[in-house]
Amino acid sequence: MRSKEKPYVLFVAEVIYSNVHNIKKKNPDFSNIDAIDAFMGSEVYNYISSGKFHDEWFKDLENNNFIDTKSKKKIPGETIRLLKIQKDMMVKQLIQFPDLYFAKSHFPLEISQRAFDHLWRMCESYELWCKETKQNKLIKLKIID
Repeated sequence: MRSKEKPYVLFVAEVIYSNVHNIKKKNPDFSNIDAIDAFMGSEVYNYISSGKFHDEWFKDLENNNFIDTKSKKKIPGETIRLLKIQKDMMVKQLIQFPDLYFAKSHFPLEISQRAFDHLWRMCESYELWCKETKQNKLIKLKIID
């Protein structure tokens, strides 16, 4: 890839990645797994999993006639459709339940494992893009190593 311009579908991945990284920085003894688990209980997780992240983003884009404020380019309709699919996937994969773990055994329920796997893949995708665009300094969690 020549361009280092981040694809729109990676915007939410970057938010997740940076929040997981911040959790890990505040808790140096945490593994990536622990940091993602901790992220699953955060306000940002709730914001993304509820669909509000995308809803507010779409509202801002609509108010700007779908012109990207950074590049000043119109965002193609196909990209907007992909982002709507991404929102639906986030809401389905990061489904919210009050207690995602069995109370006595601490084994994750299938739905929490699915949410964890989805978050892991989002972080992995972000790192793969960083590597592909030769922006290795952005790779903090080293998930793809």
